[in-house]
Amino acid sequence: MEKLSFVIPCYRSEHTIEKVVSDITALMGNRPEYDHEIIMVNDHSPDRVWDVIRRICETDRRAKGISLARNFGQHSALMAGYRICSGDYIVTIDDDGQTPVDQTFILLDALKDGDYDVVYGKYADRKDNDFRKLGTRMNNFMLEYLLGKPKDVHMTSYFVAKQFVIREMCGYQQAFPYIWGLVLRTTRNIGNAVIRHSERIEGTSGYTLGKLLSLWMNGFTAFSVKPLRLTAGAGVLFSGLGMIGLLYTVVYYFMHPTVQPGYTALMSVLLIIGGLVLLSLGLIGEYVGRIYMCINNTPQYVVRDRAGFESVETEEIGSREERTE
Repeated sequence: MEKLSFVIPCYRSEHTIEKVVSDITALMGNRPEYDHEIIMVNDHSPDRVWDVIRRICETDRRAKGISLARNFGQHSALMAGYRICSGDYIVTIDDDGQTPVDQTFILLDALKDGDYDVVYGKYADRKDNDFRKLGTRMNNFMLEYLLGKPKDVHMTSYFVAKQFVIREMCGYQQAFPYIWGLVLRTTRNIGNAVIRHSERIEGTSGYTLGKLLSLWMNGFTAFSVKPLRLTAGAGVLFSGLGMIGLLYTVVYYFMHPTVQPGYTALMSVLLIIGGLVLLSLGLIGEYVGRIYMCINNTPQYVVRDRAGFESVETEEIGSREERTE
């Protein structure tokens, strides 16, 4: 019997996670040929979602919960869930109800029929606000340009992956996981399936502009050196423009010796070059800082508590577990 593992990162979902879990239970009740498990990861949510998760785990033997010691971010929470899942196929799904559970087998059938390793849901009509839609488009552009995502593949937070893909991703031990980058590093055999997108049950997205920028920074500093190459290319470009400008200035001076030097033009050039230098140094510093944190074994996440486990399991790769006497 094949098994599905549903991995759900939870943040501010005290009033929605039970509905998502009940939808999974109802869906799988109609597919007795599959076994399943539900793994919920509390990313240090400020509400009482952990109490809800523990209550679910007490009543459903297929449910497991993990609570992180602080907010590590959605992608770190997913890595915590991936490391304990045991399914033949892993379903990544949101906790807000926008990724409709009843579309799971559309993704799974597409994965099997197309012999893909991963299949992402492609929404026919997104219900997000304009800010999130813009963020999604920017994220897909970055994935395509910096990480080599196939142009015809649309990557979202709702996807099904084969077990070997998730196992390979779990081998990543550094402090800044980026799920889409890890998938692309593992396989390019990726497909899409058109599915429905639902309205949020309640609340708004927890992704602010700052969090989106931080997520993108994780992606291109951990999985690509193209930003460094871009700054090097910009340096060559501006050096070339500077040489051309110098040659033009010398020639123009000899042709028109009475013309006064252009103070405004000089300051503009200095500001552009100075800004480019500072931007380059900041980008290099970001890379160096992340290398330093990885050398210091900064964990991807720290597990504070668990629910639904028969015994406390050993420490996992890439994490640390808070111990209490």
